[in-house]
Formats: sequence, structure tokens, C-alpha cells
Amino acid sequence: MAYSFLPQDSYNDRRNFPISFSGLPVFEDAAGAIWFPSLYDESGDFKRLKRTVSLGEVTDSNSGSISSNGSISRTSSTSSLSSVPRLQFRDHIWTYTQRYLAAEAVEEAAAAIVGAEEGGGVAGDGGSGDGMKLVQQLISCAEAVACRDKSHASLLLSELRANALVFGSSFQRVASCFVQGLADRLALVQPLGTVGYIAPKMNIMDIASEKKEEALRLVYEICPHIQFGHFVANSSILEAFEGESLVHVVDLGMTLGLPHGQQWHSLIRSLAKRPGPSPCLRITAIGLCIDKFRVIGDELETYAIELGLNLEFSVVESNLENLKPEDIKVVPGEVLVVNSILQLHCVVKESRGALNSVLQIIHELSPKVLVLVEQDSSHNGPFFLGRFMEALHYYSAIFDSLDAMLPKYDTRRAKMEQFYFAEEIKNIVSCEGPARVERHERVDQWRRRMSRAAFQPVPLKMLAQAKQWLSSINACEGYTIVEEKGCLVLGWKSKPIVAASCWKC
Repeated sequence: MAYSFLPQDSYNDRRNFPISFSGLPVFEDAAGAIWFPSLYDESGDFKRLKRTVSLGEVTDSNSGSISSNGSISRTSSTSSLSSVPRLQFRDHIWTYTQRYLAAEAVEEAAAAIVGAEEGGGVAGDGGSGDGMKLVQQLISCAEAVACRDKSHASLLLSELRANALVFGSSFQRVASCFVQGLADRLALVQPLGTVGYIAPKMNIMDIASEKKEEALRLVYEICPHIQFGHFVANSSILEAFEGESLVHVVDLGMTLGLPHGQQWHSLIRSLAKRPGPSPCLRITAIGLCIDKFRVIGDELETYAIELGLNLEFSVVESNLENLKPEDIKVVPGEVLVVNSILQLHCVVKESRGALNSVLQIIHELSPKVLVLVEQDSSHNGPFFLGRFMEALHYYSAIFDSLDAMLPKYDTRRAKMEQFYFAEEIKNIVSCEGPARVERHERVDQWRRRMSRAAFQPVPLKMLAQAKQWLSSINACEGYTIVEEKGCLVLGWKSKPIVAASCWKC
């Protein structure tokens, strides 16, 4: 059975667009080219439709329409088109384009949400009817916010706050996070008739560091997402270090500053257990949390001494965008690897320049292996509504997994949801420009980015070991690991969550 989550007027708009484009204004440039707003093509990509017309067509003032074969005639003269106020003209196009894109984005994502949540996630305690109403309200509110309709969006937000409960069903809880994000975005956007986007006065990710650190620790301990990345990364690093006496790990971000450096405790233990002389290990941490990193480094050096391993730990105080090749000390003859756990998506910008710069610096280091672990979802699309629906689908799966792992009123779950996942959701939904740092992308997009940066894929041939590892940590039933074009993907009930890949120069 098919479901529709769009208001009736939105559905009618979408239905009419591909047929006659009724009500859609057109742009006209100096060369006589007629432009329509960007639309989806059949492959799901955004296309801009263009048709160049002759001078006779431009000057013709006879009435007509856009026919099915693409021929164009005018309902009014060119001068009448130019008489429309530019501000209203632009807003008209912008609003209707957003509505069309909403329909396209909702078709797949909303159906997937319903399919994934039929077991009770969307339905919640109030039955499937209430669950469907909540989905409809949430999407309608996102559409109103996208169209800068403040009055309608505010009304829907009031209704959503009453229905999206922090301690409700899994979908009610994830909806509450999206409601926070929509409210923040609505407060930042300017009304119709104005240009631009008001920058937030403070970073939306700024919350009490103690709460955020505790939430990160709980996510690491309870969810397999980060542990999966560490397992794949360490397995690949150990393979790269096989038979080497001088080895160097450059860690980008130290796994979001996770306390105690769990990933490297495991690596040190594995290196110390190898037969023969233990290698000399160097770890370089890159980031701005230098005090935290130094504490972690002291712990790791003490642990390495206990196991008879020589460890040198150093810190480079820099964010990735300002990193320079000379910041990283490379010793001749050492084997170097680069480790990036949930980090590189933060430097993905609209221009791609920041990420390209970081990848170029990494390439100059000539690492034997670059391990890349990232969220496997498309939260960096060009249109807000598309990102919104992708994020809703993605985090609905995560909240559903938390439902299966922890009791309903467990405070640990509330801390993870409100101080870790909710912060990601709010950043995706409410922020734009440099403030939007949670720019997650699918593994296919990362393949294209890495290939353009002259990196070559290193297939991960450890699916059996990864599945065995998943069983060994007693992960909740529902988590899966699959191999996809040489990458390993951790998912929840067939929904990809985290993807790991390896690259070489």
C-alpha cells in the first residue's frame, strides 16, 4: 500500500509540474534562453532545464502553453513578463521549486520510514493513526519552514511539541529532535521578500562539554558504530605495519576527542603481542583539544611501557582546514598511516576547496593506508528538504536501534539522544554555510571525492572477521555488516549507518 505524506495542495503542485508546469514562471536571459527551476531527473539528480528559442519566438505575443513535445508559445509579451516585480517573481519560483523538491524527496524517504517503523516505531503508543499524523505534521512543518512561511510553520511546531515526546516511542523521540532543529531554523531564516540567511549567534553544537563528553562515551560503549570503525581501522593498520620496525599513525581528531584513546590501547596491545621485536610506534594527534589529547597521550605512553612497547605521542594544535604539511613530523624510513574516524565530513563545504586541501596534504605524506570511517547517509544535498528527509530516515533507524538496546526510561539513552544525536540533527536541520559541519555523505560520494584526489581504493577483505567481531561484542540483533564495492558497511535492519573504507596513494 502506498502512503502520501504531502498536504493535498503540495501533491497537486507536484502532479502538475511534469505535465504542464502550470503556475511556474520562467527565467529569460539575454541570449533568449528560457530557464525553468532546477528539477529532479529520473536518476534522482538535479537538472536544470533549458531551451533556446528563436528571436521570433521571443517576440511572439500570442497566447499559448508548454506542450508535451517541449514547444513553447507565450501567454503574454516579453514586456509583460518584465513588468512583474523581480522580488516577487524570484520568491514565486523559489517557493514552488521547494515544494516540488519536497514531493520528490518525500516519495522515497517517507515510504522507507513507514516500512522500517511498521513494527511500532512510527506508530508509538497511540497507534498507527497517530504515528502517521506525526509524520505528516513533521514533513508539512519542514515544507513550511523551507518556504519561509513563518505563521504556518509556527502553528505546526506548536502541535508537534505536544505530540513529539522526549520519552515517547522511537519516532516520537526522533521527531522531538527534528522539532528543535526546525524551530531553530525558523528563528534564523528571514521572511519572504528578503534575501539571505541570518547566521546563528553561536555554534548550534555548543553544549556543556561534560554532557557532550558523557554522551559520546555512552555512544561508544553501547552502540557499535564507533567500535566498528576502530575495529576496521586497527585491522587495516596492523596489516600495513606487518614486518615494520618504525611505524607512525596520524590521527585526525582522535575520534572526536573520545576519552582514554580506546582505539590506540587496542592497537598497542596487538603490536606488543606480535612475535619478535616490538616496533617503535609514533602517534600524532591533530586537533584543537590539546589538553585532552596530552592527557590521553600520557595514558597511552604509560600503557605502552607496561607492555614493553616504545611509544612517542605528539600533538599538532590545528583544525583540519588550517593544517600544513610541515606541521606533521615525518621520520625517514617509517611507515605512515592516516586514521580518520567520523572527521573528514566536517571539512566538506559547498566549494569542496577545504576538503581538497586536506586530502592534498594527506597525499603529500604518502601514507601506506588512509582509513576513512564516516556516517553513510546523504546529509549534504543542495536542498534543505532533501537533507531533512534523508536525516529523518537515517536517525529514525538509529533511534529504533536504541529502542531495542535499552529500556524506555533509561537515562543513558536520553543522554545519547539529546546530547549527541540531537546535536547532529539540529546542525543538519537548522544551520547553513560554515556553521553546518555535519555534512555526511554516502560512501559512493566519498569514492568519487577520493578518486578525484588521486587516492586508490584498497578493498577490505575482512567481512567474515567483521561479522565475528560483531557477534563477540554481543551487539543487539538487527545490526548487520555487509561488503559493498570493497567497503564495509554497518547497518541497522538494512539501513546503512557507518561505512569504512581504505585508500592508498
